[in-house]
Amino acid sequence: METRRLHLLLELSRLGSMRAVAEAVGTSTSTVSQQLAVLARETGAALIEPHGRLVRLTPAGRRLAEHAESILAAVEAARLDLAPGAEPGGTLRVAGFATAIRAHLLPVVTELADAHPGVRILVSEHEPVEALQLLAEDETDLALVYDYDLAPAVFGPALHATPLWTAPWGLGVPAAAEEPGRPGTSAEVFARYRTYDWIVNSRNTADETVVRTLASLAGFTPRVTHRADSLDLVQGMITAGLGVGLLPTGAPLSPGVRLVPLTGPGATLRAYALARRGRLDWPPLALVTELLVRRVAGEGR
Repeated sequence: METRRLHLLLELSRLGSMRAVAEAVGTSTSTVSQQLAVLARETGAALIEPHGRLVRLTPAGRRLAEHAESILAAVEAARLDLAPGAEPGGTLRVAGFATAIRAHLLPVVTELADAHPGVRILVSEHEPVEALQLLAEDETDLALVYDYDLAPAVFGPALHATPLWTAPWGLGVPAAAEEPGRPGTSAEVFARYRTYDWIVNSRNTADETVVRTLASLAGFTPRVTHRADSLDLVQGMITAGLGVGLLPTGAPLSPGVRLVPLTGPGATLRAYALARRGRLDWPPLALVTELLVRRVAGEGR
């Protein structure tokens, strides 16, 4: 049943005549009568009855008018709550990779608790492919994902990507590994470790694509033998002599790991906040995205 018909019924309960209702809402008496007749058919109950030269609500009509008052109030409250300028409130589901959650989202959650207590964040840690799938299935509202400049992701037209930050990556190698000469180009660096085993991500293929691309520039196919999702575990595997793998520049390194810069071309991670285009104005989503952008921009200064 349409809310405008409920509104007419509620006005009739307050004003007592169809003519008064018509004047109040700016329509004709016949239109009011027709709409109330449609409402009666929709509910399967008689809602009005003759009362002298006027009409009055039946017991069913009075009961529906009571419901109408609550329904229309709830609809108005929802409209105000979801308006772009409204104070944000509600539950926002966020799926993202561990670094984005730990370094950027969790501080935002702390900030929200003080400034916007009506916003609740549900966090789930996922690699980009998993987060994108959750977004497609409407199992999350905001996805924090990444790709590399050498392995660019393609996001569908239904999604809006907000760039967050970029970060150069290098090649993590055992600290005791011989490093002849200066760092050189990425191809030259990779060529020095062509005989090593290689460690890539266990839940995402982007870094493996980067490894294979740079190895191809060095003229070899990398022997990918180990897979790990945790960067701490990757460092542990490198220290244990299991192989070499990509690591972010600037991250704390274990004593047994050395990071070799990659240039010409380098490998740059690019982080994004993804959301459905039709939901970008939802206040909690807009607020959290804005806070993430602000936080990243502030760290970059």
